[in-house]
Amino acid sequence: MSISLFDIIGPRMIGPSSSHTAGAVRIGQVANRLVNGKVKAARVTLYGSFAETGRGHGTDTAIVAGILGVNPDQGTIRYAKLLAKEADVDIPVFFSSEEPEHPNTARVYVQGEDGKEYTYIGTSIGGGRIRVTSINGMEVSFSGEYPTLVCFHQDAPGIISKVTSILALEKINVAFMKVFRSERRQGACMVIETDTPVDEATRLRIVNNVDGITEACTL
Repeated sequence: MSISLFDIIGPRMIGPSSSHTAGAVRIGQVANRLVNGKVKAARVTLYGSFAETGRGHGTDTAIVAGILGVNPDQGTIRYAKLLAKEADVDIPVFFSSEEPEHPNTARVYVQGEDGKEYTYIGTSIGGGRIRVTSINGMEVSFSGEYPTLVCFHQDAPGIISKVTSILALEKINVAFMKVFRSERRQGACMVIETDTPVDEATRLRIVNNVDGITEACTL
């Protein structure tokens, strides 16, 4: 496995730990992007090392900052809970003793101003990098390092090709793609990481024109 200079030095950030601070911020940012920055309410549960040392490392504050859209290198991370209060956004953080599969794990619930709700699980894997492993109970896997389109859909023939055809027409190149499903011909989730972001018009075109798509969001 190759090691980059980023892996040695770590990310540009505010805080004592790339896993507990930068990684936590980026886990929180997933919530912000799921609701297009319009967070009405959120709830966080920390597990493992996040729960055990989270207060000392400021993990709870960092993940709230990410939910509010703050970046890892911004000095406003430390004021995240005050910012949430000023914005009238309730974001309680709970510390669980339950043993997770990964030591740096957070479960985040977020509700957007449009009423849409998402619950996801994110892990901080070192160097400020993260992995999302579940959204709304559906197993997924993506890093958030690329622009990402997440489509919830029925597991039926033709849906994947229709979505990728729309992306091709918009000249959006697919970098990585995985499809997850609960059971055959039941609910499924398509995760497409792209070289350039999927704009709102394209996202709506996918939702409105591809039968079987129940929801699509961009990260």
